Amino acid sequence: MLESLDHQLFLILNSVNSPFWDKVMYAISGKIIWIPLYTAILIFLAIKYKKKFLVILLFIILAVTLADQSSVNLFKNLFHRLRPCHEPSLEGLVHLVKGECGGLYGFVSSHAANSFNIALLSLMLIRKKWYTICIILWASIIGYSRIYLGVHYPGDVIVGSLLGALIGWGVYKLYEVTDNKLLKSKLYFNES
Repeated sequence: MLESLDHQLFLILNSVNSPFWDKVMYAISGKIIWIPLYTAILIFLAIKYKKKFLVILLFIILAVTLADQSSVNLFKNLFHRLRPCHEPSLEGLVHLVKGECGGLYGFVSSHAANSFNIALLSLMLIRKKWYTICIILWASIIGYSRIYLGVHYPGDVIVGSLLGALIGWGVYKLYEVTDNKLLKSKLYFNES
């Protein structure tokens, strides 16, 4: 039942396309285009947290590694759910941009897990309303781009988003505990 609904919703969302949006969504789904945003986030965190930044950077690396690896090793390699572009029953129905489909399995979306992980962890550290709105919108657009490109079902994106957000929140909570212990041991001063 859920899988059938996921397929139907995918076909509806994937069928709304145009050559212009093909280019836009392909670019959005790329990695290089987001380097300026990631750099800006890191610079903002470095300025805000000063001496704590190196510790925060270690937690960011941990969060990104956990989100990326768990989306592949705990989900894709375990569930073996074909991507829509590899699904025989959807052959000829999937709008695929540039003929690129990716690996065989798509549950969960690593793009969604990684973008929501970055979004949640960074919004917990930055805590500005405008930033929260923008970064959640950014992560949502990346998730949608994966459906548009024909490489993920909505369920892949939703579960990937939840996984990434949960990891981001969990790593932030771990950072808080570590930060409190470091403050008590006076290894660095609270400059935030």
